[in-house]
Amino acid sequence: MLIRQANVNDVEIIRQLAEDIWWPNYSPIISAEQISFMLSDRYSSEVLREQIEQKEQTYLLTLDGVRPVGFAAYGPTDDDAIYRLHKLYCLPSTHGKGFGKALLNRVIAQVKQLGATTLELNVHRLNPAKTFYDKMGFEIAYEIDIPMGDYFLNDYVMRKQLT
Repeated sequence: MLIRQANVNDVEIIRQLAEDIWWPNYSPIISAEQISFMLSDRYSSEVLREQIEQKEQTYLLTLDGVRPVGFAAYGPTDDDAIYRLHKLYCLPSTHGKGFGKALLNRVIAQVKQLGATTLELNVHRLNPAKTFYDKMGFEIAYEIDIPMGDYFLNDYVMRKQLT
């Protein structure tokens, strides 16, 4: 397993991973129309390239040998002590094999070096990944419904204290 920082040359890899991960993971909990909207809104080549070039989010790729199998993205919030995990996704075929845990632990190590004392994230309330975040020490801070186009993101905001 290798984890490395992604750059603009990795945009198409991240975009394809998102396609390959979102459909099987989200089809049981949100509509196909919402998945299509979210992929085009958040994972277009242009959006990903801009986020990486503008350093809005730091992207990490995880590889199984030479095959990309997952990615994460994180960035600061308005509070210097709190960083946000924007994305953490691994191919369904890798679930339970430690890729997500290793990726999350790398994010935690990097944000701690940047001075973060808290890492927060949003997870859909029906997403089985919530169990993973529970096991990794995150706790629900509150529920939120975020309008996104014609849809709503029905999420938990979860936080982990890093000190």
